[in-house]
Amino acid sequence: MKITNKTKNTLIAEEVIIADTPFTRMKGLLGRKDFKQKEALIIKPCNSIHTFFMHFAIDVMFVDARNRIVKIIPDFPPFRISGIYLKANFAVELPAGTLSLSSTESADSIELL
Repeated sequence: MKITNKTKNTLIAEEVIIADTPFTRMKGLLGRKDFKQKEALIIKPCNSIHTFFMHFAIDVMFVDARNRIVKIIPDFPPFRISGIYLKANFAVELPAGTLSLSSTESADSIELL
């Protein structure tokens, strides 16, 4: 699966993991030592995340049911809790810097291919 920014016509991620069970949502990126460029983790349903016990910063997109970005958080550091975004249907976690490289902003639309 790939994620593209439909608004900007840019590639966001090429290797996507979906966490949609209680176990996979709870595990998320925990235990990983790195997060390679072009990788992504989709957590669904999800309207808030934490980075407790993570080893690296990440970029985060909160996305609504129509695949419109509700909120972006670039370079979200370890040991933090995000806000709660009630309009978000799922979260996309990405390597730090990905949002900037793909020119992705809040209100852009994404496409899951």
